[in-house]
Amino acid sequence: MPQSRTGESRQERKEAEDILPAGFRARMEDELGTEYPLFLASYERPRRLSLRLNPLKQTDAGAGVLYCADERIPWEETGRYCPPEARPGRSALHEAGAFYIQEASAMLPAAIADPVPGEHVLDLCAAPGGKSTQIAGRLRGEGLLVSNEIHPARARVLSANMERMGVRNAVVTGEDPARLSPRFPGHFDLVMVDAPCSGEGMFRKEPQASADWSPETVAMCAERQRGILEEAAVMTAPGGRIVYSTCTFARQENEETVLHFLKKHPDFRLETPELLRRGCPGLSEGLPSGDAEERALCRRMVRIWPHRTEGEGHFAALLVRDGERKERGNAAGQGAPGRGNRRRTAGRGGDTARKQEALQLWEEFARSALSQDCALLTACRQYPDHLILFGEELYLLPAGMRLDGLRVLRPGLHLGTVRRGRFVPAHALAMALRPEEAAGILRIVPDSAASAAWLRGESMSAEGPFRGWILVCAGDCSLGWGRSDGRIVKNHYPKGLRV
Repeated sequence: MPQSRTGESRQERKEAEDILPAGFRARMEDELGTEYPLFLASYERPRRLSLRLNPLKQTDAGAGVLYCADERIPWEETGRYCPPEARPGRSALHEAGAFYIQEASAMLPAAIADPVPGEHVLDLCAAPGGKSTQIAGRLRGEGLLVSNEIHPARARVLSANMERMGVRNAVVTGEDPARLSPRFPGHFDLVMVDAPCSGEGMFRKEPQASADWSPETVAMCAERQRGILEEAAVMTAPGGRIVYSTCTFARQENEETVLHFLKKHPDFRLETPELLRRGCPGLSEGLPSGDAEERALCRRMVRIWPHRTEGEGHFAALLVRDGERKERGNAAGQGAPGRGNRRRTAGRGGDTARKQEALQLWEEFARSALSQDCALLTACRQYPDHLILFGEELYLLPAGMRLDGLRVLRPGLHLGTVRRGRFVPAHALAMALRPEEAAGILRIVPDSAASAAWLRGESMSAEGPFRGWILVCAGDCSLGWGRSDGRIVKNHYPKGLRV
């Protein structure tokens, strides 16, 4: 005989209780009181898929992906929930960087940070790249973004996502925060600290996080988070801000960590984020902790609860340093690579002739393949010292960044490879361009047979007067390079990315 719906709910709740550690359940029941049954019931619901549109790509690309995104996320203007049947990751527009698939709550910290074009930003624990690409979208290619990830495999994923999303003004580093802070004292307008945590908010998404949980893990994470915040404080400019966030419910890792930081750093103050101030749906104040003054501070912190909105558990706090903010110019300094990079640098103490050859080949390519009003080309001509040769690879460094002594995975925007007297443009360059910035383009319909064939690496017929390198676009979003002889466009989509 079929089980009743009430019986199914009890069974599902029992299953939820079985996957959650007993100590975690006891603590949450004590903290949430009458809301605890609703919190527990949230584990019965399927997770909502969500994505974030990419402002760095053509704006009408957003309309192109709304077929799979039907509801706006309240705290992020470019965020959308997807209907259950959507499969956005299979779309050519995903490969073209038109959007980033990201859990809705994870969009909160960058929305609170609200970076503006021209700022210098450090994302201290950046992999896999959701918050960094969200920050990059708000910077609009202006200023500097340093995305750091200490774990090499995760840093490679981060770098690939920055490339796919067409980010021009970012450097990807792989350093311990304690090695970064002496290099950038008081430098950044914004430091994002999405700290490694016990992951309690991810129990529904990642069951292994539940299996690994213990009170000792929570205490260990809290201690590590305090150390990371100390390094973040060193690198925050006067008038700058730190956004501290976690994906855990533990007060020890959230409110108590922030209160501990404020006691040690009287030059920082806790501000109520504008999103919380104006009552953004789905956002709640932090849990009370400490004495009356500290409890008042906790009300300026932000939580997302899975039983109150469509999102996993998340926490964020906005810390602002006293002092006057820096005025940032268009070129805040010169990139200067040096001894710490694994690949030899040409042009500064290296083979000057090779660099001159590279710049000449780049200019010849740019005159034929890029429109002459391309903003990227203008920047290269205006700041030639930012063009750096690493072995055979030519990069454009963001203004204000020095690389000497750092472990660097992505030293700015990869322009291309100089090999045997010719210039081969990089896939990263294609992904950073808009259609109007290329001299020749080939548009293919997203999610058509033609776009599927292109992603498989197939060449295609396309007669036309233009010969040479052309930008292949899925709709209005760049997808990669092709090379045309006037009849056939040879596919240069990277083999490692082909589907």
